Parts: sequence; C-alpha cells; structure tokens
Amino acid sequence: MDNAWMVVSGGKIEAVGSASEAPPTGLRRADACGGGVITAGFQNSHVHFTDPAFAGAVGRSLEELQPPLTGMTTRFGFTTVVDTGSDPANTLALRQRIERGELRGPAILSVGAPLYPQNGIPFYLRDLPPALLQQLAQPATAEEARAIVRKSFESGAQGTKLFIATPQGHGEIRRMSSDIARAVVAETRGLGGLTMVHPTDPEGVSAAVQAGVDILVHTTIDPPKSAWSAELVSQLVARNVSVVPTLQLWGYELTKAKLPADVRDGIVADAERQLAAFSSAGGQVLFGTDVGYMTDLDPTQEYVLMAHAGLTPMQILASLTTAPAARWSAAERRGRVKPGLDADLVVLGGDPATDVRRFSDVKCTIRAGKELFVRSP
Repeated sequence: MDNAWMVVSGGKIEAVGSASEAPPTGLRRADACGGGVITAGFQNSHVHFTDPAFAGAVGRSLEELQPPLTGMTTRFGFTTVVDTGSDPANTLALRQRIERGELRGPAILSVGAPLYPQNGIPFYLRDLPPALLQQLAQPATAEEARAIVRKSFESGAQGTKLFIATPQGHGEIRRMSSDIARAVVAETRGLGGLTMVHPTDPEGVSAAVQAGVDILVHTTIDPPKSAWSAELVSQLVARNVSVVPTLQLWGYELTKAKLPADVRDGIVADAERQLAAFSSAGGQVLFGTDVGYMTDLDPTQEYVLMAHAGLTPMQILASLTTAPAARWSAAERRGRVKPGLDADLVVLGGDPATDVRRFSDVKCTIRAGKELFVRSP
C-alpha cells in the first residue's frame, strides 16, 4: 500500500489504512520510523550465540551485551532468530533477559546443543577445548539419542539439530546411523518441535529426507560440483522439508580456504543452482546466514545471492516472514502486516522490490510494538 499508515497498540497491529482513510486522532506518532517501507518482522533461521561477546549472559551488563545483540540481530530487522547450536544454558539466559525486558532483542528459538554421529565430531571443531569437546553429544544408540532430546527440551529447546554427516578431513565423511536419526526426529516431533539437519553432502540430504527431518540448515558444497538430482529435490518438496540456503557462508568459507576466485565462484554457483531447483519445484525456503559462526554480520550478500539464484524480492521476503512463521506454527501470530497479529515490524529505507539490498536498509526494528532498533539520522 502506498502512503499508508498503521496503528499499533498493546503489542498488536490494531489497524492499517490507506492514504484515502484518515488515521485515528490523538495518537503518538513514531516519526523516527516513518517515511519508509513497512514489512513484517524478519526471521533469521540460522544463527549462533557462540561469540565470546555473549558468554556469561546471565551476569553480563547491559552495556556489554546490548551492542553485540543489536549488531547481530535487530540492526538488520530480525525480530525472531533460531539459534542452531550454542551453549544451551547461556542462550537460555540471554533469552530470559530479553523476555524480561532487560535487553532489547529478538525472540530466540533454540535447538539446544547439536547431536553428532558416533566418533563424528567435524574436523573444524577439533580445536575446541577438550572439556567442551567431551560435552558434544555423540549418541551410540537410539534410546540414548531420545534421552538427549528429552533433556534438551526440558532445558528450553524448541527443536533438535542433527549433524547427520560430518567431514573428518581428507575426504572422509562420518555418517549418523539411520535408526538414531529417525529416533531423534520421532522424539522431537512428539515433543512438538522441529528437527534441523546439517547435511554436508547430497547423500546427507537424502539421509535427512529418509529420516523425516523438517529443515535443512544448508545447501551443500561437499564435494565440489555438488548437485541435487531432480529426484532428490522432488523428495524434499514432497516430504515438506524446508531449506535454509546460507549461500553467503560458502564464499566466506572458501575465501578462508584460500581457493582461487574462479573456483570459489563456481562452487557457490552450484549451491545457487540447488536453491533454484528447490524453489522452482515449490520448496519452502527459509532465510538464514549462519551468523555467529560466520563473523560477517551483514546479510546483504545473502539477499544478492538468493536473487542471483532466481528468487524474486517477494520470494525472499516470504523466506524472511510468512514461510518461517508457518514452519514454526506461528502464522496466526506473526509473519504478516495484518490487524490482530503481533506488531513485529521492520521499516526499510527503500523498496527491496527495486533492489534486494534494501532488505538490509533497516530504519527501525519493532517487536511487539516496542522499538528495538532505530537508526540514527
């Protein structure tokens, strides 16, 4: 709607009107957030609160926690995030402080601590402190896996993350047994949660589909020239598996690996083709960046790569709003600009329909009617 207005009251959207309709009188105007393009609040479906800036969240001061929290989330319009692996107790403390109003931050959905294949910690995590490595769950049986899931939900998780296949270095991939993966999915679903999977390669994607998972948290670049067959894409769509592309992550990782630019770009293009095939087949795409693991906080490149893969601005907007709300059974509360829904809103400085980079041009981020971020003039 052009030249529209919105009334927010009690944390809800009370009314939306066009220029031909006069707004109610006697209301406080949010002038700092006016003059932009309003959308529903964004969800980043793949983040990690593992940066040292968030450590000790239960006792850190507002002055210590607020800047990194804003810089990673609300600065870019995220009113909901999904933490896909961190210290569960610390992330819970961060969530509780946000919900008590001590910090201005997004709603945090958490999958607790991930589960790995037996003797299958990825090679890129082996430099973690030994005490921390010993805490990483590597269930040997289905029942052990079920118990881990139950304990995670008792600690505040809303889902479970599986590393169904993990790179060990030198081309070796360690794989989770199918009975353990299916047990985790069944236990998680029975508790009302979603199962998210790090697939690593196309075989991992296939194993995830067969286990009945809900969300893939990455496309795949292992091995190089990694392709998803038409049959695999059809299975993903038929089984209602959502995909978080994380295209920006691949360039970030391949640059660290010092690969030549042409090789790096070719591998990222393969991941773009996976996204294009999945989206074209009607698959549900969820926006996510892996920020927190990835130190580049700005999601602009993710929007550019998704557009380069063929997604329209409206499809990208859906991946930020309606799709994640539906996936997390919250469509009756958020994801759209509609009277009666939560006033989770983003005000952009320009229309992303003309340039997808505008999705990062955030003037204001509002959650439940409260301004979490207002850009300085």
